[in-house]
Amino acid sequence: MTDSQRKLSAAELAQAGLTGWRPAGETLTATFRTRKFAIGLELVNRIGASAEKANHHPDLTLTYPEVGVTLWSHDVGGITSRDITLARTISGHAADVGVSAED
Repeated sequence: MTDSQRKLSAAELAQAGLTGWRPAGETLTATFRTRKFAIGLELVNRIGASAEKANHHPDLTLTYPEVGVTLWSHDVGGITSRDITLARTISGHAADVGVSAED
């Protein structure tokens, strides 16, 4: 799972062990139930900073009770190791602000 330019198989995604993240077609998605807009905004800001650092940018939706995240590697048209790495980082940010991805 080290080639960041190769699409991952369903088995590789399952082996990644991402809690709360689910494949949806060629994307990886998660919803974080923040319950407060300020917490959601904090999470989005942390995700944004990490995305910029990684030069890998998710699609984000911020609403009053939740933050939705969609990851995929646009350049290869699917989920790669870059998405797994960023998903783990995002889950860490969520834990830091006291929320987790819905199952």
